[in-house]
Amino acid sequence: MANDEIISVNDINYAIYKIGEWKNKYEINQIGWSSEIPVTKNTLNHVKWSMEEIRNSRFAFSDKEVNGFVAIALQLNPKLQDMDVEDLIKLEEKEFDDIQNELENLELLDENESIPLDGKDYLIYKLEKECHVTKSTPANEFTKEFYDNELKKIEDALI
Repeated sequence: MANDEIISVNDINYAIYKIGEWKNKYEINQIGWSSEIPVTKNTLNHVKWSMEEIRNSRFAFSDKEVNGFVAIALQLNPKLQDMDVEDLIKLEEKEFDDIQNELENLELLDENESIPLDGKDYLIYKLEKECHVTKSTPANEFTKEFYDNELKKIEDALI
């Protein structure tokens, strides 16, 4: 993946993040589980769009209908499985509001900047449309290593 290419911060073909921590703790909102913090307007918009897509998905759980964030969290976070569904729904709403607030207050890179594709300051994903889904692939070795480590953490947590 070695490459001297420079990419524009506003290139819609890339999602660009920094490694960081969210201000709040999230148990249901999977966006908030990640240490990937958007640093460009396009990436921020993509994250918000993804969150809306997940929230708009509906699933039956017990005698209630829950959104995609609650459904995924119930599958991936065993400690939530004993919570009352109404409490889960309220927690998701609070977390959604909290992360929306965090997203609105992020410091973003200037849209006129460019960055090296192979740099180690940012996680960079190449975005490609496949049918109706956007596929993101690590665009450099730094991002691939981070991505592989994050997948390993998730796999270990599920065992």
